[in-house]
Amino acid sequence: MSTATTAGAREHARAQGGTVVESMPTVPASPGLTWEETIPGGGYASKRLARGTTLQLTDLYGDACVSLLLFNADEPWERLNVADTVKVLWQAYVGEGHLLLSDQGRVLASVTAGARDRSDTFCGTSTLQSNLSRYGDGSPHGPTPAGRELFTLAAAKHGLTRRDLPPSISFFQGLRVGEDGGFTWLGSAGAGAVVELRAEMPVTVLLANVPHPLDPRADYTCSAVRVKASPGQPTAPADARWTQSPEGERAFLNTADYLTARGIA
Repeated sequence: MSTATTAGAREHARAQGGTVVESMPTVPASPGLTWEETIPGGGYASKRLARGTTLQLTDLYGDACVSLLLFNADEPWERLNVADTVKVLWQAYVGEGHLLLSDQGRVLASVTAGARDRSDTFCGTSTLQSNLSRYGDGSPHGPTPAGRELFTLAAAKHGLTRRDLPPSISFFQGLRVGEDGGFTWLGSAGAGAVVELRAEMPVTVLLANVPHPLDPRADYTCSAVRVKASPGQPTAPADARWTQSPEGERAFLNTADYLTARGIA
């Protein structure tokens, strides 16, 4: 079918209707879900989620590395603060039971499933310059896109710019810090690994699925990740997670105070 004319281009475009490929959003999402999408390696996605939403990420083939950013959906100047998440909660390896804190000392999300030895709060995501050096290209629409470049595209969909992007947390690829301060890359959690987050306030989620910055493989290696979100309830004071540490309890109280004043809780 020729696309040299407007009519031909229109017919070609319409002929694509109903095409289904593995890596794409499912619209509308399946019953019971509010977001359903498969992100390819080198891809990104974003969504605004309601308080209490469960966000499930699944590494389909064992080579995903999903970098995550979170923003207060109503006041996006409040955003994930990796340094405070690590410092306040005395834990650098993020997994089940961990809280993801904002720069205001509030809980943006809690981790309800996920292995601590396959996450990274240290390295952030890849950059244009790092990918140019390693692969020869890091542009967002090139063959080896960098995570920060993809985050820039995702942020723009929500009125945010490059200057709004803080350091990110990544899942499915782990590392350990040695006594000398050096990093040891642990590799993948394996095919089928799952990470689940619970939104503790309305949040905007940005995801970039790119190779880990310390991945030693010469080729740009990153496989698809499945995203599913479903309605749920936020953590309540009766939940053991609320009081599992004094620092975490204070963060939950800060969050409740903020949401109550806004008429959300």
